[in-house]
Amino acid sequence: MVITVYSKPGCQQCKFTCRSLEKAGIPYAVVDLTTNAAALEYVQDLGYSQAPIIIVNDHHHWSGFNPTEIERLRLAIR
Repeated sequence: MVITVYSKPGCQQCKFTCRSLEKAGIPYAVVDLTTNAAALEYVQDLGYSQAPIIIVNDHHHWSGFNPTEIERLRLAIR
């Protein structure tokens, strides 16, 4: 399972998302939207304008801190 968190510095929802993923033992990569124009364009093309944007295996995605989705991921990797 490949999980990418697209985030921005100082974003509280981004911090909560990353902490929750870590607490659940879910590996992930972070992409900073303020330094990666291609990533920003990618998430905007998906229809998102608010960080964080979480992409799972290039097909499942959501925006914002979402504990329900994080729990679903935790159960899926166990």
